[in-house]
Amino acid sequence: MIKVLISDPLSQEGIEILKDCKFKVDEVFKLSENELAKKIKGYDALIIRSGTTVTKKIIEASNKLKVIGRAGVGLDNVDIAAASKKGIVVMNAPAGNTLSTAEHAFSLMLSLSRNIPQANQSVKQGKWDRKKFMGVELYGKTLGIIGMGRIGAEFSKRALSFGMKILAFDPLLSDERAKALKVEAVNFEKLLKNSDFITIHTPLTKETKHLIDEKAFKKMKKGVRIINAARGGIVDEEALAENLKTGKVAGAALDVFETKAKPPIDSPVAASDKVVATPHLGASTAEAQVSVAIDMTKAVSDALLGKGYRNAANVPAMEEGTLEIIKPYINLAERLGSIQTQLIEDPIKAITVKYTGEVAEMDVAVVTLALIRGIFNPILEEEINYVNALFIAKERGIKITEKKTSQITDFANLISVEFDTGRKKHFIMGTLFANKEPRIVKMDKYYVEAIPDGYMLVVSNNDLPGVVGNLGMQLGKHGINIAEMSFGRDKKTGQAISLLNVDSEVPDSVIKKLKKTKDINDVKQVCVTV
Repeated sequence: MIKVLISDPLSQEGIEILKDCKFKVDEVFKLSENELAKKIKGYDALIIRSGTTVTKKIIEASNKLKVIGRAGVGLDNVDIAAASKKGIVVMNAPAGNTLSTAEHAFSLMLSLSRNIPQANQSVKQGKWDRKKFMGVELYGKTLGIIGMGRIGAEFSKRALSFGMKILAFDPLLSDERAKALKVEAVNFEKLLKNSDFITIHTPLTKETKHLIDEKAFKKMKKGVRIINAARGGIVDEEALAENLKTGKVAGAALDVFETKAKPPIDSPVAASDKVVATPHLGASTAEAQVSVAIDMTKAVSDALLGKGYRNAANVPAMEEGTLEIIKPYINLAERLGSIQTQLIEDPIKAITVKYTGEVAEMDVAVVTLALIRGIFNPILEEEINYVNALFIAKERGIKITEKKTSQITDFANLISVEFDTGRKKHFIMGTLFANKEPRIVKMDKYYVEAIPDGYMLVVSNNDLPGVVGNLGMQLGKHGINIAEMSFGRDKKTGQAISLLNVDSEVPDSVIKKLKKTKDINDVKQVCVTV
């Protein structure tokens, strides 16, 4: 008999779906890591919400586990790497709480603009201080939306009905998609400088950690208001606290906090009179609870009954045995996509991926999906997987073209990708060495041989003696160790590119200094974590 363990409260409508499939369903809540590690033996599936963290220890203790299902969006409470290594599919329900989260974020903006929580508390204390709680209207104000995924798009629809002007920052938001949503696509700096309200709808990644920091606050209007119902850590709360004190920020509304403490007693902003705070209520509606439960249990039951995977974060749907053959190409494609999306500054309009050699003889559909997943994952709020990647690309107006050729080249296999922004075309080419290790062999017009992994510096420089040596010396002064280096040059133009793998993240201050170094034209840092 198939057994399913549910370790967080789940709506009955979802549980009935599992029981209708004749599964044995057990509900046991508030288990410690050790308790769940003991309990998991014998179960085919584990369904969780945000209350359970599925660690490597729990995964390794399982002996029959095939599926881990998260009834919600985020998967940061699941060790996906450990699950993948053991062949366990990790799934989520990304769409079920879209509306509830968008509505809650919008409610936070309304509460913030009119000081509703503070005024409510004042009246209940027997006061009637109308002047103290003077608010501002939304009508005619400029709203900046960071991240235009599903939730950001739903937020924008509501803001438009209030007569707000909307600026949207999202590296993958096409002009066509922006026009359809009736928003203006802008760069990050323009959004900061011109917004009266700023709402955040991105995932917490290395790229978005402290995205709203002291530097960002300095660029904002005096009296700006901040809303974050996405993830704690995107806003630097120490910087926010200081700007609330000075009045640069008129107020903030937060549903999430940097601290893991519940309540956030050690947060520097949670107790502020200028902050509207809620205990992570984005998905806390009766409708959302039912929706994610139904979505998740249907997906889990289909997986257990061999009907395929829906919203699988780590395993594409394909025949047994095929995955191991094509997996190195999936890995390569995702890395190529991740690197380019961190380098390109303009919105992508079209992507052409060309497969050459032995890889062209395979069913490469899932490889293309992996490429798209790599492009989207560093910047989108929603989880990107092999099911929704193509849909999200289409939704954002990005044209995907796939080509194959068996022509003979210097490499047994090649994945070549052209990114067209309408203003400029960017090119990256990758291959697998004999040991299936991924390599970048061309970037734009430069032939290189670089390992796409970890922290990397992409340096544009003049092709002159001493430039690379000086670069290494500058990094050494700041304690940055270079693990690998690769160079490419164009003799006609006298220009070159240097790709450096470094052992640790290079601080922004060091990158700024490198950019000012003689004969170095540009320096960009990427982080490849596939």
